[in-house]
Formats: sequence, structure tokens, C-alpha cells
Amino acid sequence: MPICSKCNQEYNGNWCKPCNSKNFQNDFNNWTSGNDKIDKLIQDAQLNANHYGEVIEWIPYDRFKDVKQVGRGGFGTIHYARWIDGDIRKWDIENQQWKRYNKDVGVEAALKKFDNFVNFNDVLNEMEIHLKTTEVASTRFYGITQDPETHSYMMVLRYAKDGNLREYLKINFNNINWFQKLQNLLNLSLRLKNIHELDIVHQDFHPGNILSSNFKSYDVMISDFGLSKLIGENQNNPEKKNIFGVLPYIAPEVLSGDEEYTKAADVYSFGIIAYEIITGFPPYPDIPHDRDLAMKICNGLRPKIPFHTSKLITRMIMRCWDARVTHRPTFKELSDELRKYYWDYHYYLMEGKNKDSEIVIQIKKAEEFSANQESTNTTITTTPTPLNYQTHPQAIYTSRLLNFSKLPKPKNEEKFESELEELTESMSLTPEND
Repeated sequence: MPICSKCNQEYNGNWCKPCNSKNFQNDFNNWTSGNDKIDKLIQDAQLNANHYGEVIEWIPYDRFKDVKQVGRGGFGTIHYARWIDGDIRKWDIENQQWKRYNKDVGVEAALKKFDNFVNFNDVLNEMEIHLKTTEVASTRFYGITQDPETHSYMMVLRYAKDGNLREYLKINFNNINWFQKLQNLLNLSLRLKNIHELDIVHQDFHPGNILSSNFKSYDVMISDFGLSKLIGENQNNPEKKNIFGVLPYIAPEVLSGDEEYTKAADVYSFGIIAYEIITGFPPYPDIPHDRDLAMKICNGLRPKIPFHTSKLITRMIMRCWDARVTHRPTFKELSDELRKYYWDYHYYLMEGKNKDSEIVIQIKKAEEFSANQESTNTTITTTPTPLNYQTHPQAIYTSRLLNFSKLPKPKNEEKFESELEELTESMSLTPEND
């Protein structure tokens, strides 16, 4: 490893932690957020950063241009902005200042502004958890700013040009092939695996919280850690029984109050999202998302997976949304399974290998079915066409309080377990192709 010319210690060639910690520390008296806890969060991140991607800053609001609201979630609004300074990359020894990315041009950023009713400690919790996950799962966290009018603190995040997964699927689904579906499923499973390895449960995992600058690449990130908790923390919080989220993605044992939110509940949410990635349709779009739906979910209602879907993928989804919590896979198991499917199909597409792989055979059958369906449609278009489905006015896909009393103990529908067993048995008879 190279040696730093200033402190004579080994470093990675771009980021000397001892020197940069001192550079940050020397500047601590030149700024403040006006809040001791936020100052400490920023300062600790700067002192402990192993490279520029782990640095967050206090960013005065006047460093942003072209600010405009672009979205709303359950607990706040998202604004587009151009940060005219750009983020820190490394120390300029000659000029004794930070070199920044796209200095004078700036970078596109998203400002996350929290609603007034959101407790400050919850805002701080989201910032802390986002910082822990920014390298392994979440969108880049540039820093913190403050709205000059409301004085509420705002997170400054990397701007995701492709937006969230729900809107992307709605507009682009008919142009998404199976390779991209497998790629997105694998990447999501890896992101959640990383989050769970930090002993964090997301608790609000749905397509509105999955962002990308390019869904056709590997760039899929998780956002909105407002409900996330480190496992083992806040056990005596009297508010922990409150259930927030988007109803169709919340595990039945959480809805019924049968169990606390666990890693297995995130796996349930992934199962619903996987269904959505495969079919393009959100769960239960045509009915109210009310107590009646919550009761049906506890009694085993699940979205209907189309019959022509790959049996391997169908089985994976069903295992994720099994009402028997201990039967659900972990994200380690899911990512291992999806990695094999992805690479089998990748080498088939790129090199013509793995023609006998079960996932390749099943995807080819699914594509043939889709092609036959399309051939009956006389409309031919090369531009993205939005999926055609009606959304009920009471089908709500943003997070909200969902406390339904006296829901039944979760169970699977009558034929669910026998169908899952049949899928598993049929797979065990298939010769494995490595």
C-alpha cells in the first residue's frame, strides 16, 4: 500500500484516514447545524470515514439551486435540487482544501423533508441507520441541511433519476425482459442481506422505497429507513405496538399483533415485491386497503401468481409469503438461489450455455407464452406503454398508521401448503445443472 507523504502511514491511495480526520476536526468550529446531536452525528461520521463515500456534511441551504418538490411519502416530501458544490472526494494538499466532485457544476440531489408531526428522535434514527447502510444497501447520504422557513432538518441524498420501482414498473414493464427481472431480484436480495447482517430490520419495505438511477443496471438501492430499528433496541418503547406501513406488504403476523417485526417480516415484503417485479402489477390494486383486506391476508389471501410463471420463481415467492414464519427463507438463502438463476440465464444468453438448466427452460416457456399472447394483439409499439389496470381510490400505496384490532391468527389458505410441497417435490426430481 502507498505511504502518505504527510503522516508517513499506509493508506489506500486516495483517502488517508488520520490526515483527513484532522482536516475535518480543524473545521469543526467553522460550522454548526444548530443542534448538538446532529453536529455529533456529522462529526463522528467525518472522523470515522474510511473513504469519501462515508462522509456526510452540514450543507447550508443556500448551496442548493433549482429546488422543486418531486414526490411525497408517508412521513414527508422529496425535493429535487442541484447542489452547486458537489461532494467531497479527497484533500487537496497544495491548496489546503477539499477537492469536490463536479465543483461549480454541482451534483443532482434529493432533499428529504420530514413532516412536522415526525418526532425529532425518529428523524435522527433514520439518519443514523441510513449512514450505517449507505455503503452496502442504501442511496448515498451526502449530508444534512435545514429548511430556512420551517427550520426542519432535511437529509441530502443522491438523486435517483429512474425514480422508484413502482413508477418504473408502471411505465416500463412491457419493455423489461427476464434477465433484468432476475438482476433486480438478485440485487434487492443482496441489499436486504447486507441490511440484516447489520442486525437492522427495514420494517417498511415496498417498491416506493426502492430507488435507482438506472434500473437496467446493478444500481438498485433501498431508501426510507424511518421505521427501521436495530434489533434489540427500543424494547420498552410503549409506541412499538403501532403498525405503520403499506398494508399489502406487511406480514400477517405483524398485522395481527401476533409477533414483533422481525427479519422474516422483511422477507414477506420481498415476496410481494418479487411478485410485482415478475407480473408488473401491484398487489390488490382493485380493492380498498382496509381492515377487511387485513383480515383476508391473515386468513391466507395472497396475490395470484400467473400459471405460466417459472415454477422456481413461484416456489421462491410462495416460501417468502408463507404464514408459517419459520418456513420463510433468509436473504442469504434467497440471494444464493437467485445468484444461481441469474448466472445460469446470463451464460445462456451470452454464450449459449446452460440450455438444460431448469430456470432457462422455464423462462423460455414463459417467454413463448408471452409472445403468443402478444401475437393476438394487433397494436405494435416500440415505446414504453403503461400497464393497464384500475386502482381503487382506497388502495393506498404510501405508509400510514394501520392499527386493526382483533385480527385472526395468521394461517395459509387451504391448498397453499400442499401446492408448495408439490412444487418442492417436482424440483427435487429435476437434475441439478451447475
